[in-house]
Amino acid sequence: MPNISDAVVSGTTSQAGTRGDVYRKIAWRIMPFIIFCYLTAYLDRVNVGFAKLQMMSDLGLSDAVYGFGAGVFFIGYFFFEVPSNLILHRVGARVWIARIMITWAIISAAMLFVQTPMHFYIARFLLGVAEAGFSPGIMLYLTYWFPSKKRGLSLGLYYIAIPLAGVIGGPISGIIMAQMKDSPIMANWQWLFLLEAIPSFLAGIAVLFLMVDKPAKAKWLSDEQKQQIHSDLERENAVKTQHASVGSFMKDRNIWKLTAVYFCQIIGLYGISFWLPSLIKQSGIQDIANVGWVSAIPYLVALPAIILSGMTADRSAKRRQHFSGALLIGALGFIACPLVGANPVLVVLALCVATAGVLSALSLFWGIPSAFLAGVSAAAAIAGINCMGNLAGFVSPYMVGALNTFTGHTDTGLYAVAAFLILGALLVWSVPKALADR
Repeated sequence: MPNISDAVVSGTTSQAGTRGDVYRKIAWRIMPFIIFCYLTAYLDRVNVGFAKLQMMSDLGLSDAVYGFGAGVFFIGYFFFEVPSNLILHRVGARVWIARIMITWAIISAAMLFVQTPMHFYIARFLLGVAEAGFSPGIMLYLTYWFPSKKRGLSLGLYYIAIPLAGVIGGPISGIIMAQMKDSPIMANWQWLFLLEAIPSFLAGIAVLFLMVDKPAKAKWLSDEQKQQIHSDLERENAVKTQHASVGSFMKDRNIWKLTAVYFCQIIGLYGISFWLPSLIKQSGIQDIANVGWVSAIPYLVALPAIILSGMTADRSAKRRQHFSGALLIGALGFIACPLVGANPVLVVLALCVATAGVLSALSLFWGIPSAFLAGVSAAAAIAGINCMGNLAGFVSPYMVGALNTFTGHTDTGLYAVAAFLILGALLVWSVPKALADR
């Protein structure tokens, strides 16, 4: 006679296996295209770091001007990110993400017309306005497909687009800059902006045909699988916070704590993104093409770190520990970078440590707010934290550039970035364990 308990265990195991299968199926179906879209977005956002190697001298611009222009992108982000996410929640991801990508591709290409500091500032600001909503929009989109316990890995996969942009974009940017150096048509940095905008434009058009708004509209899921996803998300959302008004949302201290943590983290992210090529060049590697190839190494090292940290955070549900540890590792890399002197091998090694820590923390962070917020609150919080925290994208390059110009050395700026990462690693412990580690 069959044992009833064995049957129950078998049924539960089978159900768990089926649940895992459907989320693996979703990940394989939607994540590769999302990763590609974010890769093109991030490349267009930070290719100014490679353009800087020639553009600044061509136009007679200082590090302070570059830092302000690189950062003013995030002022546009700040004003338009929350409205963008709320529109996406209303009209659907497919149409809105396509609009975002096509618009920013056009503006990114238009960067080739920059001739003065004011041109540079305006172009970067408009690029931020155009791209506002993409990153938080994708993070919101993932909450429609994955429950929080499955979302750490999906966020990790999403954020591998940043190191991929470095692994792929660094060498490509270096090659474009080197090959187009003697072009009679326009400067190499102008070619860089034009050519690297094309993938974003094509990807934006492809979004209209390839992206599906929600599981209920996915023809490649069975009715049973759609119901399973709906049930999983409904069960999870029932115990999450949904603010009744803007006032209650603004009074939620945990959202402001997370905003402060994210601000500190983004200081580190753009310390890497906007200054890595310059730091490699200062270490003794002068050829632009070689700078491009070497710049891929820290991002390549970060790839497995991001995926493994996301997987272990999901399994252990100890998100704060993982996040805090990753920020401290990133800080260690920034501190080591100026201490090793003009030694290319040691500088690149320090940048590997900094990049792996900072990028791992980035994917781990978003598992925290999405673990306890749902619905419109999740849409507003993700966009709000992202846009306010991303003001650090303005502060970071401007702070480092100003310190470089004022002191004549890069050491002070890098130490300042490390200090912000350490502060973020401490602040995350102010978020209650019951919310952060679900």
